[in-house]
Amino acid sequence: MIVRPTTAFTLALCFALAACNSSAPEPAEQDPTPVETPPGPDGAPVSIIRADADVKVDPARLEPLEQRISFDEGGSDLGEAAIAELEMVMESAQMQAGGAITLRGHTDSDGRDDANLRASAKRAEAVKAWLVEKGVAEERIAVIAMGEQNPAKPNALPDGTPNVEGRAFNRRVDLTIAEREVEEDTGEEQPQTFVERVAAED
Repeated sequence: MIVRPTTAFTLALCFALAACNSSAPEPAEQDPTPVETPPGPDGAPVSIIRADADVKVDPARLEPLEQRISFDEGGSDLGEAAIAELEMVMESAQMQAGGAITLRGHTDSDGRDDANLRASAKRAEAVKAWLVEKGVAEERIAVIAMGEQNPAKPNALPDGTPNVEGRAFNRRVDLTIAEREVEEDTGEEQPQTFVERVAAED
């Protein structure tokens, strides 16, 4: 025999469940009032950031500049391509910063070693003369003759025949301007040196 719940019992059960749900506590409301930083002795707001937490920024540094100066046609005279490359170098930030300049002259492998060494020196000297003429201090420039010993591309093809394009590329001067720290302009007047003070008194 199946016992079915009476209507009264069903209603009582529904009321009991509703009462349980209504007794659950509601979440507390957040206080919308922002937390204010207490004022300092002079009444001004005090920063919550510690004064000793300031990050010191190192002076900016320029990366070294490397530029190939072309002598693809051979010889030691500056061609149009070489002059265009040098004019680009003159406009660079590294050139303006005053870093040391190194000129490494190179040749291909054609010819005698001693002749190639002299030819590489002439190419580097030609670049140096152009820079000095444009106002670069001569003491900034170092010249190194490399001859044929540091090819940038193979002088010969795998079958042993001359690599015409590779040899042309190897006829070059590698110009490097060393990294130099760039001093930040603090806006403060620098103290005079002893020499400057004596000169000012005269």
